[in-house]
Amino acid sequence: MTPDQYCEDKAAASGSSFYYSFRFLPLEKRRAITALYAFCREVDDVVDECHDENVALTKLNWWRAELDNVYAGTPQHPVTKALQPQIKAFELPQQHFAEIIDGMQMDLEQARYNSFADLQKYCYRVASVVGLLAARIFGYTDPRTEQYAHDLGIAFQLTNIIRDVGEDARRGRIYLPVEDLQRFNVPAADVLAYRESDAFRALMDFQIERAEQFYAKAVSELPAIDKKNQRTGLVMAAIYRATLDEIKQDGSQKVLNQRLSLTPIRKLWLAWKAHWFG
Repeated sequence: MTPDQYCEDKAAASGSSFYYSFRFLPLEKRRAITALYAFCREVDDVVDECHDENVALTKLNWWRAELDNVYAGTPQHPVTKALQPQIKAFELPQQHFAEIIDGMQMDLEQARYNSFADLQKYCYRVASVVGLLAARIFGYTDPRTEQYAHDLGIAFQLTNIIRDVGEDARRGRIYLPVEDLQRFNVPAADVLAYRESDAFRALMDFQIERAEQFYAKAVSELPAIDKKNQRTGLVMAAIYRATLDEIKQDGSQKVLNQRLSLTPIRKLWLAWKAHWFG
C-alpha cells in the first residue's frame, strides 16, 4: 500500500464531512488535503483510543519527533511520507502541525474550560490551525483569507462540540464553558448524567447561535478574489451548517442522548450542490 493510499483509506473510513468535500479538488490538492486530514486523524485517535494517559502522551511525543523527521526529509510513518512532498509544494509550516498535537494534548490535561476564551484556545489548535493549513493547500492571494480560515475552523469545532456533547460526557469531558453552564443554571452533573431539560436546551440553543455567528463572520471575511480557490472550505461549511440545522430542528437538548449524523448520500449531495451552486 502506498502512503497516499493509506491516507485515502484513513479518510474514507472516517466517513467525515471533510472527506466528501475533498472529492471535487484537483488531484494534487486532493492528495495534500487528504494527507493533512489523515495526520489529524492519527493524532486524534491517540487521545480517543488510548485509555492510559501516559501511553497517549508517549505516542503524541512520538508524533512530535516524527514531525522533526519529516521536515528533515526522513519520515517513517505512511502519513508523514505522504505529507512530505505536500509540505514542500504548499509551504506548510511545521509549527502548525505542532500546534495540532498541542491541541490533542490539551484533551489529556483538562476536561473543562472555564470561559469561552479558554475554549477558543483549544478550538484554535485543533481546528483553526487545520483551516490555515488547508487554506494554503487550496490557495489564496489575499492575506485576509487567513482570518476567514481561522474563524471557519472555530465554527467547525463548535459544531463538533455541540454534536458530541453526550459522547464527550461519556468520556468524562465537557467542552461547554463553565461560565455558560452557570449562566443557564445547568449543573455539570446533569450533563454527565445526560439529563435533558429546558435549561439545557436553552444552553445548547445559545451554543448553536454562537457557532452560527462564527460561520457568518467567516463567510463575510473571505475576499472575493479567493472565493473560487477556497470553495472546498465553503463546501465543508455547507455540510456542517446542515448538521447544525438538523440539531436545532430536532431539539438541541437531544444531543445528550443521541449523536446526529447526516447520511453519506446527503453529505455528497450537499457537497455537490455547494461546489457547483455556492
